[in-house]
Amino acid sequence: MNLLSRADAPHQRLPMLDKVPEVTLFFWIIKIMATTVGETAADFLNFDLHFGLNATALLIGTLLAAFLLMQLRARRYVPWLYWLVVVLISIVGTLITDGLVDNFGVPLATTTIAFGLALLATFATWYASEKTLSIHAIFTTPRELFYWAAILFTFALGTAAGDLAAEGMQLGYANSTLMFGALIALVTIAWHVFRANAVLTFWLAYVLTRPLGASFGDFLSQATADGGLGLGTVLTSAIFLASIAGLVIYLSASRRDVQRAVPDNAA
Repeated sequence: MNLLSRADAPHQRLPMLDKVPEVTLFFWIIKIMATTVGETAADFLNFDLHFGLNATALLIGTLLAAFLLMQLRARRYVPWLYWLVVVLISIVGTLITDGLVDNFGVPLATTTIAFGLALLATFATWYASEKTLSIHAIFTTPRELFYWAAILFTFALGTAAGDLAAEGMQLGYANSTLMFGALIALVTIAWHVFRANAVLTFWLAYVLTRPLGASFGDFLSQATADGGLGLGTVLTSAIFLASIAGLVIYLSASRRDVQRAVPDNAA
């Protein structure tokens, strides 16, 4: 584990441990399912429950603020809390993009470019301040704030890029899923075979899993007339939320995703 310092006196606050999970197959499975929930849950609240975009954004934004504060106050990685924040921030990222497109008429190409630039600016500021973008070094509050800002922009960017591919470029949900899956496979090959930079490939994969999960979620939930399987947002969200809950319970008990000590230049 990475520690800032060792508190000797009993009244001193315990040092902060690394606040994010180890990058394993479980990490990517839960992350993709969380992105799918972000897409389908936003649609469920907005359309099926008729909350509307603004009320949905206010509700989920309030929940995110509350649980993100709990995450920031925690001194170590807590699986249920971490992944709940990821699910909520996934929904918020979707709502931000949808709000810009639906409420203000911003083109999907513009939102894709804008969030891409915002993500790059976040990485540049993060690196200038901390001299690392490694997720194996999230054990200070500034680094964690940079981390969650980057996560938010990856979800907003992924939503915009996924919608641009599926709807703007008229590729359809199934073809978009296959396209983003192929791009993730190329990034994986670049890391495993060609030893590409671990930090770079991690963040590329993180961005790409958002439109992959969103496209797959739309493929499952949307009506057959629109190119989906017609499962609906309720069933699709329930299936993936239950799957996430089951995996998080397993990881909480097994602690298989608790980080080991690694150098700062690792992903």
